[in-house]
Amino acid sequence: MGGFAAATTVRKKAEGRYAADLDGDLGIEGAINGGYLMAVMARAVLDQSPHPHPVATSASFLRVAKAGPAEVRVEPLKAGRTAAVARVTLVQNDQALVEALITTGTLDGEAEPVYSVDQEKQPPVEECLEFGPTHGFGRQVDMRYDPATMGWLDGRPTGVPEIRGHLRLREPYEPDGVLLALAVDALPPVVLNTGAKGWAPTVELTWHMRAVPAPGWLSVHGRGRLVRDGWFDEEVEVWDSAGRLVAQSRQIARAGRSG
Repeated sequence: MGGFAAATTVRKKAEGRYAADLDGDLGIEGAINGGYLMAVMARAVLDQSPHPHPVATSASFLRVAKAGPAEVRVEPLKAGRTAAVARVTLVQNDQALVEALITTGTLDGEAEPVYSVDQEKQPPVEECLEFGPTHGFGRQVDMRYDPATMGWLDGRPTGVPEIRGHLRLREPYEPDGVLLALAVDALPPVVLNTGAKGWAPTVELTWHMRAVPAPGWLSVHGRGRLVRDGWFDEEVEVWDSAGRLVAQSRQIARAGRSG
């Protein structure tokens, strides 16, 4: 479809209604990536918001999205000087796929943190594992993975639900709030390192944009706290090329089969 910018484009049809064309390349094995769906929804919200940044998103994933036409419905709930809030629904074939509350605000790109945790160390991009664009997602998203967290690929899961890596788009596109929506859900499910296999669908995901990202690679660190009874959680931190924390997320998801 022409890359991430084109794949997240929305066209206003009427007040609060936007047409979208979901790109099947931004998914794996027929399931379109949830972060990409949130990015499409963010585009629609930002089009009508008085603020430029999606600072908080809480999304419930109701059904699997398929490639093709869809509609984003935006219902403004509040529009203030500091923040605006909207209820957003992604619809396909008259069925709601994702329901979300999205809060937009205006972040100062020059602001310095009063306090920040340190970024955890991970190998530089050139020392990470690169997988060629063998499928749609890889044709658009350039991911490089920390080898220490990828043992599950060779049937040797580490036993710890954690995956780290670096991310950028293959097209010329500098990081922004819309790309951060994708980044928080771009890693393989961390539960794979506990022996789980197969699809791990997200049930609910909340993410926050914490700063305007600097140009360049994004570093992404995902970890889980509990895997139990077919469910797992996943927390993700996204850091920019300047070493600043720019996004955080937490999701609850279903684990694939074990063994």
